[in-house]
Amino acid sequence: MKTFAAIDFETANQFRTSVCSVGIVVVENRTITDRIYSLIKPNPNFYSYWNTQVHGIEYWDTIDSQSFPDVWKDIAERISGLPLVAHNSSFDKSCLKAVYELYGMSYPEYEFYCTCRTARKAFPDLRNHQLHTVSSFIGFELIDHHNALADAEACARIAMSIL
Repeated sequence: MKTFAAIDFETANQFRTSVCSVGIVVVENRTITDRIYSLIKPNPNFYSYWNTQVHGIEYWDTIDSQSFPDVWKDIAERISGLPLVAHNSSFDKSCLKAVYELYGMSYPEYEFYCTCRTARKAFPDLRNHQLHTVSSFIGFELIDHHNALADAEACARIAMSIL
């Protein structure tokens, strides 16, 4: 796969609709051509302690941010027609479907690929297949893990290496 968009969501709480940030790295012919990052006002708009401990985003960081439909309008144009790649794609796909449904948007059946599942097959002897482990194994140092853009770039680098 030479052309795709790597995507990562962070959520504010246990609900998949609570996306509070998105990171996307667009790859064309195995070259990163675009990086997109946005904070999003989550729905429901509350932050669980545990989620904030993971990604560091708090209520006050997103209180003035746009809602998902406004953020996604620009993103959808920039990734139109591209397959999406995520590390543990079932999570990111479920977030995307949940917010589409929440806002009454028509879901366009994005094509998703999973670098975690692929890494399990490609590198069966790794101690685990978490994003930072696989990223390090292929030679890309993931800095600022759980920042959606940093995670999307690590995913893109893994995808370019093994997909």
